[in-house]
Amino acid sequence: MRPTARLLMSHPAHFISLGFGAGLSPWAPGTVGTLLGWAIYPLIRTPVSEFVFLALLASFFLAGVLAAERTGQALGVPDHGGIVWDEMVAIWLVLLFTPAGLLWQAIAVALFRFFDIVKPPPVRWADRSFKGGFGVMFDDLVAAGYTLLALAVLVHLLGS
Repeated sequence: MRPTARLLMSHPAHFISLGFGAGLSPWAPGTVGTLLGWAIYPLIRTPVSEFVFLALLASFFLAGVLAAERTGQALGVPDHGGIVWDEMVAIWLVLLFTPAGLLWQAIAVALFRFFDIVKPPPVRWADRSFKGGFGVMFDDLVAAGYTLLALAVLVHLLGS
C-alpha cells in the first residue's frame, strides 16, 4: 500500500512518520525526507542550546518509534519506505556535529544517504535485528554514526 494524503492527515502519528508529507513522494521518499530535514534544521536548531537540541532529538526519536509503529501497522509494512521521520531525526543529529558551512552539510547529507541506502554492517544487522518502530528508527541512527565517523576522517584529512 502506498501512503496517501488521506492517510497523512488521518492521525498525527502518520503526519509525523511520513515526514509532514515528504514520505508521499513517489521518487526516493527517504532522500526527500532527508532533504526536508536538512532544510528545516536551521529552524529547529538555531533557537536552542546543544543540550536542549539533544533532548529534543531524544524526544523526536521516541515519538518516531511510536509514530513509525502505528504507520507501519496502518500500511501493512513495518518499515515502509514512506516512513521518513527516521531519516529526518538522523540527519538532524548528523548536522549538529557537522562542521559549519553549506559544503560540509552537503557532504554530510550525501554520506548519510549513502550509508542509509547501502546499509554496511552493522547498519544492515540493526535493520534486520530490530523490528517495529524501534527498528525503523534505530538503523538510521547507526547510519548516522557511520556518517559522523566518515565526516571526522574527512575533517582530519582535509581540515574544516
